[in-house]
Amino acid sequence: MIKDCTILGIDPGTNLLGFGIVRVLGGKPQFVDMGVLDLRRVDSSYGKLGIIYDKVDALCALHNPSDLAIESPFYGRNAQVIFKLGRAQGAAISAAVAHGAAVYEYAPRKAKQAICGNGAASKEQVALMVEKTLGISIDPGHLDATDALAIAMCHYYEQTSPLAGKGGGGSWEKFIAANPDRIK
Repeated sequence: MIKDCTILGIDPGTNLLGFGIVRVLGGKPQFVDMGVLDLRRVDSSYGKLGIIYDKVDALCALHNPSDLAIESPFYGRNAQVIFKLGRAQGAAISAAVAHGAAVYEYAPRKAKQAICGNGAASKEQVALMVEKTLGISIDPGHLDATDALAIAMCHYYEQTSPLAGKGGGGSWEKFIAANPDRIK
């Protein structure tokens, strides 16, 4: 069973940054908070990074997460987009690390797979499953926030699965072969 903890999920972006916070109590995830940081009106790319750092710093000060689950930048056609996402990710990670949070990175497809069972699920499908899993009602305008909650839930599932970290899933046979000391 996973220890009680608070997980801050981040869907990084330089225009819209989603965040979601899940608290695990008694081994069960509970919704705490979510939102979107809208940076579209900020002209300076470095100003955006400062705002991202400050927002994540404030979230960490308020909720004291033990873990940061952040979406990794995905490959795109434009290298500049990847650089911008990496910078946004770095600002968020720096703030969380300054508060002592452990950092875990998940690919977008992995989070979608963990939540919906389909790595190509749409944002709307992810939102619906997060809504049902956590028993909350979500405004359709918060899809970046639901993506962040999905990343936090993906981390929760990774921590609770007996197959997590054992080669990307598999079977019980593989788990038993890799962990003979855990079988009685």
